[in-house]
Amino acid sequence: MVGDMNQPAGASRPQTGLFVIFLTVFIDLVGFSVIFPLFPQLLLYYLGLDGQDGTLGSFVGVLEQFAGGTDGAGDFRVTVLFGGILGSLYAVLSFVFAPYWGRLSDRLGRRRVLLITVTGTALSYVLWFFAGNFWLLVAARFLGGVMSGNISVANAAMADVTTAENRAKGMGAIGAAFGLGFILGPAMGGLLSTIDLTTVLPGVPGVNPFSAAALGTLLLSAVNLIWVWRRFAETLAPGSQKSAQHAHRPRNPIAAMLKVDIAEVNRANLLFFIYTLAFTGMEFTLTFLAKERFAYTSLKNALLFTYVGFIIAIVQGGVVRRVAPRFGEKNLTIGGIVLIIPGLVVAGFAAAEWALYLGLGLLSVGSALANPSLTALVSLYSPDDRQGEILGTFRALGSLARAVGPIVASLLYFRFGSGSPYFVAALVMVVPALISLGLPKPKHGAGG
Repeated sequence: MVGDMNQPAGASRPQTGLFVIFLTVFIDLVGFSVIFPLFPQLLLYYLGLDGQDGTLGSFVGVLEQFAGGTDGAGDFRVTVLFGGILGSLYAVLSFVFAPYWGRLSDRLGRRRVLLITVTGTALSYVLWFFAGNFWLLVAARFLGGVMSGNISVANAAMADVTTAENRAKGMGAIGAAFGLGFILGPAMGGLLSTIDLTTVLPGVPGVNPFSAAALGTLLLSAVNLIWVWRRFAETLAPGSQKSAQHAHRPRNPIAAMLKVDIAEVNRANLLFFIYTLAFTGMEFTLTFLAKERFAYTSLKNALLFTYVGFIIAIVQGGVVRRVAPRFGEKNLTIGGIVLIIPGLVVAGFAAAEWALYLGLGLLSVGSALANPSLTALVSLYSPDDRQGEILGTFRALGSLARAVGPIVASLLYFRFGSGSPYFVAALVMVVPALISLGLPKPKHGAGG
């Protein structure tokens, strides 16, 4: 077996390690977002199985009262609220468990913990594949959310395998994995929703109309598990111990955020939280807006997200690394956020499909510039011996924002209409734009 569990960091294969880290983060974000385009059908399917008098039916009844009735518009608003709650569950669990997995990896090593969490992620998709009732689906999302906390391990491993000179590039790769996973997950879910395995595997207990989406993500997780097992060498050197300041790091993730004592990191963390909160709410409600305004099916929503993912892949994969040395991470962060604001307004006002695609194009370019550049800035602001700690806090803030964003956006959606999450997000995005102007030039790298 390649990559013994206790192999020293210096003996690891950096490129293989980088790929495994990228794949782990990418699959976690695919798992978080793959369910987004399926919410309307999910609710109808499981409500039909459970019945109006069941637990799910009673819960939906409460949402109907809150949403203002059971007319057509009310039913759609219930679906949005239902999706917001289920969508946030995964991110809340990721936020809560990220510090635990990070601490455990400090003791047991990155490889052992990744083997545990990637296996758990795969098992969550097995549960979803056989989720013949709603509570098995909830159990699958619960297990997946708990295991997705391993993102903190991925950050720590990236800090292990990169030097000060190339760490920004490594953290940019994690940022790219976040962005691509969050965009391609819904595209994958929409495409696979066109395959109904109940007709292919009739009579198999638990197989449901969404089992194809579960199978697709299960296959990705299986590939990830094989790569970790066969090719990922331990990145934490034997006997490596954290310094006293790491050993006494707060266990509460919110307390850990408040203990960061570097002013520029705190400023960038605040920027990232507000930015992610606004942007995640928009991403979550996109499928609902497209369905309500343009009668988009799951397949058309998948094509929409594919378009967004294609733009992000081009910009992050080819443009950012070329322009960052010239313009600097700070300027790319500012430019990206500034592009996102008109993109939100155009998408929110879109009365025609071309306008929606135009707005999403601006949003895609902006996020592809801002995300990896901001991650690189935080890494450059951080001392070498605190990369894992500070970047773990940075990612935990992102998880918290992804937990809050869908609920806030869904409440805005049904109270004020489909455009409201976009208009509010555009206004909120002004705050991180202003904060970005005051970010200092980093001591290393381009840092414009």
